[in-house]
Amino acid sequence: MSTIAQNLQAVDHTIVAAAKACGRARDDILLLAVSKTFPPEAVLEAMAGGQRAFGENYLQEALDKQQAVHAAAPDVQVEWHFIGPIQSNKTRPISENFAWAHTVDRLKIAQRLSEQRPAGMGPLNICLQVNISGEASKSGISAAELPELARAVALLPNLRLRGLMAIPEPEADPARQRAPFARLREMLEQLRDAGLAVDTLSMGMSADMAAAIAEGATIVRVGSAIFGSRTYE
Repeated sequence: MSTIAQNLQAVDHTIVAAAKACGRARDDILLLAVSKTFPPEAVLEAMAGGQRAFGENYLQEALDKQQAVHAAAPDVQVEWHFIGPIQSNKTRPISENFAWAHTVDRLKIAQRLSEQRPAGMGPLNICLQVNISGEASKSGISAAELPELARAVALLPNLRLRGLMAIPEPEADPARQRAPFARLREMLEQLRDAGLAVDTLSMGMSADMAAAIAEGATIVRVGSAIFGSRTYE
């Protein structure tokens, strides 16, 4: 078994244990393997270990990788998620080559993704990124801005608003890790109460996925625990 396959197995055991500890089913949580900065060969190794959903931050790198992976394994269905910042000049290739976009934080970006989504692909799944810790260096909207943006995005054709995404400030203490995830869960519940059909919390990474799962994460974004440390970000 390759190192990546072994790492996937270890991450899966962590997810199973975290889900069991809070009375959740393992199948309710998608493991998104964050393959940014790693070569196509690493993705193919993960695919050989059973992984099918991959997250990418850098558009050109992602497009090149998608092409290489498809050429090497044309019969394997892979789901690609864009999890990096989205500028206006990136919306068309994102809308054309990804199943999910996790980092929408402006109506203009959502409108462009909707307009540019190819008709035959079905809706692009959208998460709105919330700046849950209020960090100046982080992307995302504030809690106060969220309801209005969510209502507007939910009305756009060719998109499906699925839920919320956040990257909290790093916190080593497991109990304190849960607080921002709990706030994001409450925001999702408020959107649901307002009549929006949202079902996704994209939160939790290698260091805090157990805390995120305890607070309702449906997608955990894990990179280093699967692929190892990165040489660059």
